[in-house]
Amino acid sequence: MYRSIIRPVLFSGLKADPEWLHQQTLSALGWLDQQHGHPSVRWLQARLAKAYCLTDDRLSQSLWGLNFSNPIGLAAGFDKDGVASGIWPHFGFGFAELGTVTFNAQPGNSLPRLFRLPLDHAALNRMGFNNQGAARMAAVFQGRWGGQELEVRSQQSGVLTLRSLFPLGINLGKSKSTPLEKAADDYLGSFRLLKDWGDYFVVNVSSPNTPGLRSLQAADQLEPILATLQQDNTEQKPLLIKIAPDLEWDGIMAVLEVAQKYRLAGIIATNTTIQRDGLKTQVIAATGKAVQEEAGGISGAPVRQRSTEVIRFIYQETRGKLPIIGVGGVFTSDDAWEKITAGASLVQVYTGWIYEGPRMVRRILEGLVQKMDDRGLTSLSQAIGLKE
Repeated sequence: MYRSIIRPVLFSGLKADPEWLHQQTLSALGWLDQQHGHPSVRWLQARLAKAYCLTDDRLSQSLWGLNFSNPIGLAAGFDKDGVASGIWPHFGFGFAELGTVTFNAQPGNSLPRLFRLPLDHAALNRMGFNNQGAARMAAVFQGRWGGQELEVRSQQSGVLTLRSLFPLGINLGKSKSTPLEKAADDYLGSFRLLKDWGDYFVVNVSSPNTPGLRSLQAADQLEPILATLQQDNTEQKPLLIKIAPDLEWDGIMAVLEVAQKYRLAGIIATNTTIQRDGLKTQVIAATGKAVQEEAGGISGAPVRQRSTEVIRFIYQETRGKLPIIGVGGVFTSDDAWEKITAGASLVQVYTGWIYEGPRMVRRILEGLVQKMDDRGLTSLSQAIGLKE
């Protein structure tokens, strides 16, 4: 129904700005999350879970001391300020990554800045880390989840809260107003405000939409950031780095060396691409300009193959010892399986979820279970890096 009726109305019939639709959707989901204690909202959440969730112990795994009920997570960029952090499990996700959040609140780039490319099953965005800042996100978490002491007490009493069962990652970016040479302090400021709330943290140095940000992937610029964060990371929260698909192999190797030096927990591969090769879309209708002339990163199907190649490269070079979260062009169980067998322990979705609708996660999980059955696997972890 979503793909045949709802999506055509949203994409073409309404002719509404994609970002406006996104904001309306997120506002509604955020309101539902805020009302989570109301009986009618609990009933709705139960209905969502029945429709969109799939529970199977074979899909679960433990990573970084965290329990993931399934490997499919919501990628960063959808819930930038964490306003709907409690709703995502009810759509079948095994985890969610919130942000990208910056130390300073910022409006992002000028409008319009989000475009659909239906012919390519893709999106082009140049959002520019628009968010309300790390302090605001911390306040949102405080209001939604209460203090950490409350969660600990609930676990000690034998009552596991939804928050304790559902890992939340926080994606950290650099404020646009912060000079590159002060990037480490900027990331550290956000980390200090949020380290009590995230189950894992991601250093995002790969978005193409903040001037100069991708230069921070260079080893000499990356090292001060990671050193600063790890020095403050006394609780040893899992710290990952998100890289661009456009890095050359030697560039990726340099990142891996730094990641191992500073004991990073893993790699997220990959962010959006600035490449425009092979696109069917020639002109962005909203601007009338050629897609080649439009700034921003491409997500969705066009980045699928490259992100999988990067995953496979990282897995082989690290001999599977550095966990990978794969993201880029995941629409089906085949896409997810390809990334897992290439070496990804977990997989994230965003653009695919917009195109395929809320039932996509369940369809992927059902497909993964079938693939395990076909191969006689008893756990999804057996498929990580599997050579077929």
